[in-house]
Amino acid sequence: MESETTRQLPIGVFDSGVGGLTVVRALMERLPFESILYFGDTARVPYGVKSVETICGFAREITEFLLQKGVKLLIIACNTMAAVARHVVEDVSPVPVLDVIDAGARSAVSVTRARYVAVIGTPATINSNAYARAIHRYDPSVRIFSQACPLFVPLVEEGWLDHPVTRLTAQEYFKPVLCHPIDTLVLGCTHYPLLKPLLQEVAGPGVQLVDSAEAMAEQTADVLHASGLAAMEGGSPQYVYYVTDVPLRFQTIGERFLGRTLADVRVVKG
Repeated sequence: MESETTRQLPIGVFDSGVGGLTVVRALMERLPFESILYFGDTARVPYGVKSVETICGFAREITEFLLQKGVKLLIIACNTMAAVARHVVEDVSPVPVLDVIDAGARSAVSVTRARYVAVIGTPATINSNAYARAIHRYDPSVRIFSQACPLFVPLVEEGWLDHPVTRLTAQEYFKPVLCHPIDTLVLGCTHYPLLKPLLQEVAGPGVQLVDSAEAMAEQTADVLHASGLAAMEGGSPQYVYYVTDVPLRFQTIGERFLGRTLADVRVVKG
């Protein structure tokens, strides 16, 4: 498994849309020699309103697609899929599987001193209770306060990253969690890292933000090095983006998430 050829295989990252590009961005910064295949199911987004069975079916299809392309590791960059379909991905995957919820939970437990942690995410992610379960796997004594923030995704996609409307929305959403003595706030959605400066201001200096995209990149680096799968240094990595549709504004939103040009975008028809 640890042959030189295997080490040069790409990492497969998938999401229901463009949000997972924040994970790709963190991976590029942390692991500059790794090639990445990204799959965004842009034709069927959003997943958060779909049934568990449907989401599991989509997750299986995407996993099989990426495995056929030859990847050495899979990352579930979609919080909704990680919450309800990780077991499906693991069942069909012969390569290691990582997900943003586990990475964010692990990071939150290592950061919190007060043992009071807030988690913000989409309604689907918050209702699944997946973050609370994952955090309690690492430390059952942590008190968790969850808050669904459904308006953040459209605000990010609109590009209102430092807008009075976004600030007011954050202040309203944070009221129920900031009345507790929290010292850690988990950004439980891949759209939220783009709001990090604004969210940090609203949360205040005493609260540490956990960016699950950055946590995911750290965990990926650890797993690759521990299993001897890290790419050789000095190579020129390839980045390919597969999508199921190219919706209006896809390029604009995608490049905002990625922080660079989306060069090689390929449309996959279902």
